Amino acid sequence: MNQIFTVTGMTCGHCEKAVTRALQQLDPQAQVQIDRAQDRVQVESTQSRETLAQAIAEEGYVVLAG
Repeated sequence: MNQIFTVTGMTCGHCEKAVTRALQQLDPQAQVQIDRAQDRVQVESTQSRETLAQAIAEEGYVVLAG
């Protein structure tokens, strides 16, 4: 299932790696694409939207409702 999140607080490549790593810990097969300029994280995963959003938030980033 393809999910798109608006995530604030990502300012560098390290941030992108932290978010990607957190999502792939939940689902090693997850495909993650991040567009920092647009505050956008796109995830192709079998995990629920809530679970994915929680993983991002646990890394310290704000996931906006949307």
